[in-house]
Amino acid sequence: MEVGDDGVAVITISNPPVNALALTIFDGLKEKYAEAMRRDDVKAVVLTGDAGKFSGGFDINVFERVHRTGDGSILPETSISVAVNVIEDGKKPTVAALQGLALGGGLELALAAHARIAAPNTLLGLPELTLGVIPGSGGTQRLPRLIGLPKALELMLFSKPITSEEGNDLGLVDAVVPSDELIKASRQWALDIIERRKPWIRSLHRIDKLGSVPEVVDIIKTARQQAKQSFKNVPQHQACLDVIEEGIIHGGYHGILKESSVFKDLIFTDASKGLVHAFFSQRATSKVPNVSDIGLKPRKILKVAIIGGGLMGSGIATALILSDIYVILKEINSEYLLKGIKAIEGNVRGLVSRKKLPKGKAEKALLMVKGTLDYSDFKDVDMVIEAVVENIPLKQKIFADIEKACPPHCILASNTSTIDLNVIGEKTKSQDRIIGAHFFSPAHMMPLLEVVRTEETSAQVILDLMNVGKIIKKVPVVVGNCTGFAVNRAFFPYSQSAHLLLHLGVDLFRIDQLISNFGLPLGPFQLQDVAGYGVVVATTEIFRTSFPDRTFQSPLVGLLLKNGRNGKNNGKGYYIFEKGSKPKPDPSVLPIIEESRRTINIMPGGKPISVTDEEIIQMILFPVVNEACRVLDEGVVVRASDLDTASILGMSFPSYRGGIIFWADTIGADIIYKSLQKWSELYGNFFRPSRYLEERATRGIPLSAPAATSPAAKARL
Repeated sequence: MEVGDDGVAVITISNPPVNALALTIFDGLKEKYAEAMRRDDVKAVVLTGDAGKFSGGFDINVFERVHRTGDGSILPETSISVAVNVIEDGKKPTVAALQGLALGGGLELALAAHARIAAPNTLLGLPELTLGVIPGSGGTQRLPRLIGLPKALELMLFSKPITSEEGNDLGLVDAVVPSDELIKASRQWALDIIERRKPWIRSLHRIDKLGSVPEVVDIIKTARQQAKQSFKNVPQHQACLDVIEEGIIHGGYHGILKESSVFKDLIFTDASKGLVHAFFSQRATSKVPNVSDIGLKPRKILKVAIIGGGLMGSGIATALILSDIYVILKEINSEYLLKGIKAIEGNVRGLVSRKKLPKGKAEKALLMVKGTLDYSDFKDVDMVIEAVVENIPLKQKIFADIEKACPPHCILASNTSTIDLNVIGEKTKSQDRIIGAHFFSPAHMMPLLEVVRTEETSAQVILDLMNVGKIIKKVPVVVGNCTGFAVNRAFFPYSQSAHLLLHLGVDLFRIDQLISNFGLPLGPFQLQDVAGYGVVVATTEIFRTSFPDRTFQSPLVGLLLKNGRNGKNNGKGYYIFEKGSKPKPDPSVLPIIEESRRTINIMPGGKPISVTDEEIIQMILFPVVNEACRVLDEGVVVRASDLDTASILGMSFPSYRGGIIFWADTIGADIIYKSLQKWSELYGNFFRPSRYLEERATRGIPLSAPAATSPAAKARL
């Protein structure tokens, strides 16, 4: 705290890098405010943050400690003791001087102040619901009173941040001033409140923007229905609406008390535990032993060549140019090249039409790509990403060519989703520069990038690709080199177990509906329709070759193709796809399924098996957990939580379930092992438990606990 000659005390929150509100910060705020209120030479307070940021919010490490220990008393009681008693009801006015970001608990402190002055482009938001809780320091009560209920609901329920300029239009921010004038303007505003030139507003007491009770009830009722549709299986959205409604109908203080007690209940829910775990898991992916901890600095990647302008190549090119990385797109003829460039333009314009990209930025991005039919432009590229069809001789020839055409520092990457990188790079002498850059489709939208290393890939090359991933707003997860790498490998049993169940007599639309209710965006059969049967046939064959002991051979996809069906590609698969409407189950597919069932004839006694809804979900997902255990055992990922992140970002596994391994641990290795053991005796080897799962189950160790690494796994890492 510094007190100026003008009688304004400037209290600064300092806790790098984002001034998170740790427990010690709250103690410090109480102490400095007590001093400011006591001192006769202090007339008013300006509350700000250090190093160009106000505050990123409450210290989430505390949530993690509560989940680990089960001790809720660690949570500070800040809503009444700090936001109400110290700031809002303080006998001297507070002006919050905001810059950089004011998120979560940081914004809630600012809402308790009597005015808010912000620098341009300051990010404001209440993202607490993404962690399974609600704003806990008065945000549910003050935000609707400042900006009206409809907009407040949008910001909270969808965790949608806004800029200070938008905040100013809405009434959340009182003025936007240049950064270098922020403190001066805030001091003056505080003095103006004292001199009664500006109003002294306690936002908890405002009701002018709330509307009548019937209006409020109506808005909240509609919001409840929307939340039910958009946020299945989690409690925090409905709880947030309960708390807001309480405060508007019974008064702000009632709302504050309810908010506090609901916040404490929510932190112990499975959803909060899963979401907090997912948050920390994603942050941990950047820590890679012998790569990120040996003092290396990432090199600048200014120019990237992409070979192949199909769906993946054009998607990767789009992601790069949107982040100001220059792209050379190579194709084999001018027709394909034009198609690739058009696909990139389509991707960029699609983002503009969905209001996810300003028009000016789109035009600038499209100037960053150049097409070519030969290697003459490769002489100064920093990285090449090969994105051609999964054909080994073709990829080997390309890698031999680019080794000659590119400078010696150039990274040689492949976007292969299944082929061994050692085989791809067999004909080169540059094994240390060869790496997998496995994007997920559509590559400019999906957030995961699997960085696939071989035993030869240098640490510098791994670090460089991780850094490119971050620049293009992906989450890079470093994985080992094996069939399917981490995500596709762990999830290859997903559609296979669905086919096995189908041939045991379970209805396919029931399976899809249950998996969708569980929280995955598409059931396994609809996913096959969307991916296209060509992909299904090719990947099934690759996994059958690599893992013949645990692959279920289904003739169904072949029969569908023979019947003239190809899923979404031609509008007919398990579902009917019509433009402008949701996919509809196609009853005419059932005779084809019956034919497939007769062909392999695996129903016990020729009768469909009887299974509960819960058993269906388990029979689809426990084999995925089983394969994930093999991935852990073989050291394909650095840590179990990397597989959690990859399953959420690559397969859209529900984040509120924490990821595939975290979810499995909430059920227990023992239950999963016994279930798989039982099904393997009834239905065959596909369900046979892995050695890793058996060991964890019998010894009572969580699946996520670090493995005693085998020599093969060590080599992979």
